[in-house]
Amino acid sequence: MKNIVFLNSSKIDFDNKLDFSLFDKLGKTTKYEDSSKEEILERVKDQEIVITKEMTIERDLIEKFPPCVKLICEAGTGYNNIDIEAARERNITVCNIPGYSSEAVAQLVITFILNLTSSLSEQQRMIENKNYDNFTKYLKVPHFEIQNKTLGVVGTGAIGQQVIKVAKALGMNIIIYSRTQKNLGDPAIKFVSLEELLKESDFVTLHCPLTSETKHLINKSRLELMKPNAFIINTARGAIINELDLIEALKNKKIAGAALDVQEQEPPELDNPLFNMKNVILTPHIGWRCLESRQRLINLLADNVEAYLKGSPINTH
Repeated sequence: MKNIVFLNSSKIDFDNKLDFSLFDKLGKTTKYEDSSKEEILERVKDQEIVITKEMTIERDLIEKFPPCVKLICEAGTGYNNIDIEAARERNITVCNIPGYSSEAVAQLVITFILNLTSSLSEQQRMIENKNYDNFTKYLKVPHFEIQNKTLGVVGTGAIGQQVIKVAKALGMNIIIYSRTQKNLGDPAIKFVSLEELLKESDFVTLHCPLTSETKHLINKSRLELMKPNAFIINTARGAIINELDLIEALKNKKIAGAALDVQEQEPPELDNPLFNMKNVILTPHIGWRCLESRQRLINLLADNVEAYLKGSPINTH
């Protein structure tokens, strides 16, 4: 039996509602709710398979891993938190779990868009502040239809494609910027440059991984390309947007607003201006946290481990 360790299981199973029984047949599984950097080295002793969720595993840590560690499995889509090159040098395989939350994250993106078109969050804040002008006078906030608006999608992975599918059903026009141009089966969908996408879109939604090339992909100069009535949505990774540049653009009304499920620093400092901006919807990286998505993640983790044990690892990097 192989030894398997979860270093921060509470990141996934924070409500103790998930079923880990598929791991029973795969090996001796140890679960820690969380692990500090100092505790990690002690906890990976005698372990062959290490499972983490959005935990930073840097070179200096990997270089101290015992020879028994052969697989690091990131329990999620993004794996920028793991030093892949350092793992490769130690002959440690790294894998991830793509696609487990595509529907849930796409659902959140569409929720953001619908919310923004009706100024729903702003209207609720008005009521909380006992401002009933929308009821007693006339509508004080923007309110517009979604159909025929242009959605710019940056990245056409599983989540991006799911967003496109739903947005098309809602009657939106779709333009795409992607490193690779896939056949999406709809000639009406155009692939354009990033600059053209930013200029033409009413909504921009980000679905690319965080890499050295995409860090601060959206910065001051690119935000200035956007229409003043356009919105930007980020459910991918916070650092794809230069947050300081975004805050400046929002303050100066260079764009209409933003919906952010991810931030450059998570959790954000409590004095972060984004918390108090009326034209911002902020959520704490909830896109993947639906109960169904998290159970799917556990099941797919088991599939990854089983494939590795059979000598044919999947989703490797």
